[in-house]
Amino acid sequence: MELIFVHGALVRGGQWWWQRTADLLLERTGIRSRALALPSTGETSPEEQAGGLGADAAALRRELDRVDSAIVVGHSYGGTVIAEAGQHPAVRHLLYVSSYLPDVGQSQAAIMDGESDPVSIADNGDGTLSASGYDVASFAARFLQDADAEAQQQGWERVTAQAAGAFMTPTTAAGWQGVDSTYIVCGRDRSTSLELQRFHAARATRAVELPTGHHPFISRPDLVALQIEALLQKA
Repeated sequence: MELIFVHGALVRGGQWWWQRTADLLLERTGIRSRALALPSTGETSPEEQAGGLGADAAALRRELDRVDSAIVVGHSYGGTVIAEAGQHPAVRHLLYVSSYLPDVGQSQAAIMDGESDPVSIADNGDGTLSASGYDVASFAARFLQDADAEAQQQGWERVTAQAAGAFMTPTTAAGWQGVDSTYIVCGRDRSTSLELQRFHAARATRAVELPTGHHPFISRPDLVALQIEALLQKA
């Protein structure tokens, strides 16, 4: 069984975001996990970055093609990548963390359109978008308020531009349909509203609510690891 983490939007370095939980899972269960490099955030090549959501989904499919079975964890935008990747025979379970299970034809921008306090995003004029108006303190307060100061600083250092196509491209598949799934609602999330989380959680097979901010795999890796351990016991 493989464990593949798909990180959220406007940041790079998925392995850093996932590492605290990865280390805990390795210690407790012996399972090794890894994070997907998202082309749309410039983690692979400039040419691939321009591919936006399609390039991210293709990268996930390539990872899945290499394994016999996998649990895929999608954080925030990562859920839209999972949807666009479509159904894959290697996927045994999907775990969503404050994430999205979009309908076919729905873009990330459309998903976020109904938020009352959306994350501020600026057009860089070069085909990419960036989080706008944040410094380390305001970024930490919104996205990592329950994490330690070191994680807040290191998270801020990984904020990056992302291809506009990651947000504007409508999905052509719904890879979550027909797959056993668990949704972690982050009860103290200041980025994605509880209303939007619960709407998408209702599409998953089951849901659990944790008393955390937007990144529980950093602030409470023990709680996320417990959820994954339960999935591993069922696999």
